[in-house]
Formats: sequence, structure tokens, C-alpha cells
Amino acid sequence: MKSKWKIIVLGLITVIILYFSFFGLGSSTDKVVISTNADEEAITVMEKALDRNGFKGEYIVQPQSTAELGGKMMAEGKNIEADIITQATYYLESAQRENNMFTDVEGTNKKTTDTYPDYITPLLGNMGSLFVNTEVIKEKGLETPESIHSLTNTQYKNQVAMPNVIDSSTGWLVIQSILNEYGNKEGQKILTQLLNNVGPHLESSGSGPLKKVESGEAAIGVGLRSQAIDAEKKGKPIRYIDPTEGNFSLVEGAAVVNKGGEKQQKAEKMIRVIQKYGRKDLLEQYPVPLYKGEKVEKQQQPTYPKKWNGRLTIDLLGEHQEIFQEAKKEAQN
Repeated sequence: MKSKWKIIVLGLITVIILYFSFFGLGSSTDKVVISTNADEEAITVMEKALDRNGFKGEYIVQPQSTAELGGKMMAEGKNIEADIITQATYYLESAQRENNMFTDVEGTNKKTTDTYPDYITPLLGNMGSLFVNTEVIKEKGLETPESIHSLTNTQYKNQVAMPNVIDSSTGWLVIQSILNEYGNKEGQKILTQLLNNVGPHLESSGSGPLKKVESGEAAIGVGLRSQAIDAEKKGKPIRYIDPTEGNFSLVEGAAVVNKGGEKQQKAEKMIRVIQKYGRKDLLEQYPVPLYKGEKVEKQQQPTYPKKWNGRLTIDLLGEHQEIFQEAKKEAQN
């Protein structure tokens, strides 16, 4: 008799668990999935905007690398798990051309300084620069560099950290500055010499070089300008340097996957909330004006702001990655 009651009780417990798993509070099926290549600081700002404006507990954030998320977008199209994707705009545009996977979100990009398709809501801009650990530079008797080309000098052997363009969109910023200034042929030679000096400090993330430079493992980094300025403000022995080849930037935006239904409508509302309530904090963290009327303090204004001549695309990224791979092979020989 006891065993019979045990079976009945266990059965009831199982039914209750299944009910709440599929229909109750424990269900995640109604939550908006946000797949993002943004770093921790940007994710924190987006979560803060959503949580304070009616969407706490109604979304799931899936951080991924730029390359990983970009590959999924291109391969899966509308079948991707995400409802919202925040990603570099060149990836969003390429995925839309390939898969027609995003829906227009009206009114979110009408006041931008550049023109974007209606399915892209610009969120933040990443800008590149050089930076040095002032203590290590002094300790090792190194000259403070003023350009990317100067980093090819043999005195900087194994003292330069930079992001790998195969893994990180930040790595593309330095590639653009080299190829734009010196052309593909001469640029590849310079890139080979630079990678010779990078040695073991080729990083898979955009923030990796700054971590290496802060720890003193490398004297010089190539990475995000805003991160270097922030480190300097916090009293760390970091000094940012605008290279004479130019400060190039990349824009990350948000897009809603066109799946239809109430969840899509909720996703569109979330993007509007992030833009309305999060853009101010994002501009502070990533001081690149994207909307008309936005201003940043003088220190945050780059000395040599430049843009690639033409639209950034996945195909162009592929071409530059091939140049990088060839330069890497030559550096290893």
C-alpha cells in the first residue's frame, strides 16, 4: 500500500514539474533571446536599461565572439535561436543580404550621423588606438611609438600585444589603418614585421591587449581607445596614443530577427528601450558619436579620425583576413 502511494505522489510531482517547465514560471520559451558580441560593459548597460524599464526577467543574454555569432547568422538565418542580435553593422548588413532575416524597427535610426538600413539600430562605436604601459616603457628603455609603422622596429620584439582579426572585430581596426595608409602590398610587409614583434601576444579578444599591457607582459598594445583612456583615468600606468595612420572605428548595432508574433513585437520594444535609456551610458563607455547632437569631452576626441573608403562588408573582411594570414605565415618563417 505504501509503495502504491509513493508511486502516486511521485507521479503528481512529475506532472507538476513538467507543467511548470513548459507553461509555468520556470519556462524560458517566452523570454526574448539576445545574442550579442558586445563586451561586459555594454551588456551591463543594456541589462540595466531593460531591467529598469519593464523587462526584468523577460530576456536571456547569450554573449558570443564576433566571428562565432557572425558565422551563425550567415549559416542559420531566421532559424537562429536569437530574437535580437547585437553585432557589428557590417555583419548585420551581410546577413540581411544573404538571408533577409531582419525586420524594420521604425524610427530608431532617423537621427544618426551616418545612414543605416531601417532594420539596424546603432548602439555603440568602437575606436582603435595604441597604448603603452609607461612604467614598462621606462624600465626597458623603449621609445614611445607614434605610429603603427614604428612598432615594426626591432626594439619592440615581443613587446606588442594586438587582437587577432580572425577572432576579433577590434583586430580589423588596425588592419584597416595599415592597408588604408600603405596599400595592400606594402601594408602586408608592415603587418609581417609587426607580427614578428607581437610574437606570443596575439590576442583573441579586443580587450586582451590592454590586459597584457596592464600586467606588464607587454609594453605596448593595439586595441580600443576608450578602454585605454578609462584605465588611465583610474590611475593605472597606461597612456593612450593616437597613431598617425588614423583612428578607425566600427559601429555595433541591434537588429530584430523577423520571426513574427508577440515575441518579435516585444523584441522591437526592447530595442527602443535600450536606445532610449541606454545610449547615454553607452556613449560614455564608448565615446564615438553616432547620433546628431551627441558630444564627447575633448580628451575623447581622436587626433586622427578616419573611415575606410567604402562600405565595410564580410567580403572585405575576408580579403583583409587573407592578407593577415599571409603576413602571419611569413612572420612565422
